[in-house]
Amino acid sequence: MIVYSKTKADFISDVRDGLIADLIEEEMKKRKIGFNVISEHRAWQNSLHYMKDVLDDEGIDGECKVAVELQIPLTSKRVDFIICGCDEYDNNNVVIVELKQWDDSKVSGRPDVVYAYTGNAMRFVTHPSYQAYSYAKIIENFNESVNKYHINFEPCSYLHNYSEKNRSHIQNKLYEEAISLAPIFLARDRSKLTDYIKKFIKKKDSIDILYQIDHGKLKPSKSLQEAVVGMFNGNKEFYLIDEQKVAYEIIKSKIKDSLRVADKAENEFGKYTIIVEGGPGTGKSVVALQLLCDLIKNNYSALYATKTTATREVYFKKLRQEKYKLSYLKSLFVGTGSFIDAKLNYFDCIIVDEAHRLISKSGMFHNLGESQIKEIIHASKVSVFFIDEDQIVTSSDVGTIDEIIKRAKEEGSKVIHSEDLKLVSQFRCNGSDGYLNFLDNLLGIKETANTTFDLDYELRLFNSPSKMREELRKKNFNNKARMVAGYCYDWITKDKVDSSEFDINLEDDFHAKRNFSNTKTWAIDENSFDEVGCIHTSQGLEFDYCGVIIGKDLEFINNRVVTNKYNRAKTDQSLNGIKNKVSEAVKVDRIIRNTYKVLLTRGMKGSYIYCEDKNLLKYISEMTGIAIE
Repeated sequence: MIVYSKTKADFISDVRDGLIADLIEEEMKKRKIGFNVISEHRAWQNSLHYMKDVLDDEGIDGECKVAVELQIPLTSKRVDFIICGCDEYDNNNVVIVELKQWDDSKVSGRPDVVYAYTGNAMRFVTHPSYQAYSYAKIIENFNESVNKYHINFEPCSYLHNYSEKNRSHIQNKLYEEAISLAPIFLARDRSKLTDYIKKFIKKKDSIDILYQIDHGKLKPSKSLQEAVVGMFNGNKEFYLIDEQKVAYEIIKSKIKDSLRVADKAENEFGKYTIIVEGGPGTGKSVVALQLLCDLIKNNYSALYATKTTATREVYFKKLRQEKYKLSYLKSLFVGTGSFIDAKLNYFDCIIVDEAHRLISKSGMFHNLGESQIKEIIHASKVSVFFIDEDQIVTSSDVGTIDEIIKRAKEEGSKVIHSEDLKLVSQFRCNGSDGYLNFLDNLLGIKETANTTFDLDYELRLFNSPSKMREELRKKNFNNKARMVAGYCYDWITKDKVDSSEFDINLEDDFHAKRNFSNTKTWAIDENSFDEVGCIHTSQGLEFDYCGVIIGKDLEFINNRVVTNKYNRAKTDQSLNGIKNKVSEAVKVDRIIRNTYKVLLTRGMKGSYIYCEDKNLLKYISEMTGIAIE
């Protein structure tokens, strides 16, 4: 999606007439795209004036197309500026320009990361050249038009206010690789940027490149469970962008710091506990897996720990197909209760994914050890916790930021927890921040300003669970669609593999079994579409499309969305141990709401919803303006 697009000549005219920022703002509002009115309006007004001067050259045809704020496929990120056209050999080219208003920055000491004033504070952010390059690669990888029409992308960055005396800060040797992939231009380099663009853009193209990119069909997206094999084989399955890259480099630097202290044979090991926050779809698991692959490649002793058995089993199955031995995989992917007797600082790094699912004690009866969090920190020089407290979904989940900080202090581990380690950009739900905001409002998790979302994300509402299943079946290309449900249905087929009974029986002759009975890898099994998943078999995993059955534990009564624990299944164990006390009612309420947020964010391209409570379904329809089918 492109917010503003015109010819070069019209763009220059809009800037000269002082219209450009207002035109972009009008389009953003019309398309219901969230943005910071003051700061972004100012940025368009300032930076695009400089781009006007760069393009005001007879060597660039006035009919070449310009675009501002191009959304990157399947993310909430946007490219600042692009210009399209052909070179002297009629090659179809796109120049991406990442614009910054900085006048200085500081060298961070980490590859591809700088320390700069942005968002009203000094922050660690990706180097502008790395940012431009990573954006270009994602567009190339996901847009089918790029290959079909042989479109070349040439990324660069333009820091039009950057002082010449500070050039060494941004063109430091540490950033050579990024700059070689995407050249950087500073305040005195305007004519050089013009010449750079003229190498690729001289005349109007014949295929309308901008239209082809904007309307290009997206290639099938890779789910994390599909990409894990390529990551282990050293392939570039994902490009870490923006805060993902910053978090990744901070973690790697702390691991190096820790081992540097150990190498000096000092009395104490350098010991760090790093907390990375991020909501659904912000790339927590991508960063965690990329970190694991890079650490073991460089001979660090590293583990990936998660409480969720289904996630580990899916990774085992995928990687065993590539001839990795199960014993090796089980030494890398472990449960969070594996460290009861581990020696102090035995591992260089333990990476804990879904850290909000950590429990107090380990073992079948939860009676072994002292604290999973403390044991993990004790066993590793660097412990990394990827966490989202809004995904706590059982009464036994104790993975909170406060608890991690408390246990780290007990173990003498320095806590690294800052704004630089918060993942906020959306990479699931087709990059729709609005959809996540809508869910937070619907479920009463938090109030958000923008509850509208781009309908490039496919949300459909169904009166009939049978119709939802059949419509979802049409989306089950390459085994990438699934149904999930809350805990409102007794698990009567437990241990009955060949039973003719069903666990879920709903209106319109809908019958289905739960997924636990005969598989640990429901998310990727070839014949599991007709089985209905749950939080434990889907959390941490993702699908193209997900159909969600909302049971009667979530209802719309007296103009409010309310929870009802008494409508949960008798076999549900997620609320075990919670007493009928007013003080614990808040926890029960939050667990039910969190459960549905997790289920409603498993779909990368779309979510289909059926509600047993018709009033809730009607309310969702009114909130979204989407008709019930």
